[in-house]
Amino acid sequence: MSNAAKVNEYLDKAGVFCFLTTDEDQPKGRPFGFHILFNDKLYFGCGTFKNVFKQLTANPKVEILAVNGDEFLRYDGEAKVVADDALLAKVREAMPQIMETYDRNGWEMGLFYLENGHAEIRGLFELKEEFDV
Repeated sequence: MSNAAKVNEYLDKAGVFCFLTTDEDQPKGRPFGFHILFNDKLYFGCGTFKNVFKQLTANPKVEILAVNGDEFLRYDGEAKVVADDALLAKVREAMPQIMETYDRNGWEMGLFYLENGHAEIRGLFELKEEFDV
């Protein structure tokens, strides 16, 4: 299993995870759930009209925090925005209701992955696994 697939599987098990950015000098976190593994790369998405998208384009250093039972995943890197019609088609398949709402309102889905990604799976007192993604 690739490292991207390993993070994707962890996020699947966690369900909702925290996506962390900064707004100037203030940390900002919010719940995320959407992620998709496509061509062995883990992608995320949010509306380009949202503050989170503005924050990750102003400062692409971001982190994801997911909890599963008595362990947690930290996954950080630099958000790299992509425009890929094949990827967007997969997103439309995965989230048809949300994409219909976006289309109806003229909103755009901003898709991105984490470049130079690094992940850690930790227990309360120990590092269980660490790898680049």
